[in-house]
Amino acid sequence: MTDLTNDTLTIKESLRLGMRRLAAGVCVISTQVDGQRYAMTASSVTSVSDEPASLLVCVNKEAAMYSMLPLGQPFVINVLSQTQQAVSNICATAGEDRFSCGDWQEGENGVPYLADAQVSFFCRVDNDNYLYGTHQIVIGRLEKAIISNGSVEPLVYVNGAYASVMP
Repeated sequence: MTDLTNDTLTIKESLRLGMRRLAAGVCVISTQVDGQRYAMTASSVTSVSDEPASLLVCVNKEAAMYSMLPLGQPFVINVLSQTQQAVSNICATAGEDRFSCGDWQEGENGVPYLADAQVSFFCRVDNDNYLYGTHQIVIGRLEKAIISNGSVEPLVYVNGAYASVMP
């Protein structure tokens, strides 16, 4: 085993290499602003609290979604299943093509969501977005969740590749 330390890597390189070892669920964040739909793939999603029920997502400043999540904006966190790699891949690219793959439906307020996701968390931005480095930290207060009846088979991303976890 090779031991890489901060003596041989920059802090940024250490973070990136170290985070490849942390498995994360793959999600697609979606919203709609003035009739325009937006979606992006994200693995930086976690629960914050169950009272109030809330989730946190980190959005890169370079993403089109970056300026689309001001205070009060509705959005959906779609947790992908292991069969939705294509959805993840296309939502990591640019443009309206993001909605050409997957069972996209329109929820309240016109916000798009994936009807075939493991779960779709319908949220509303509940904080003044906190900027830190290259990312915006967004906390969404949960308003509704649609949970799949199927088996729990989340799409996982680890070491730069997709993986599946069978409970």
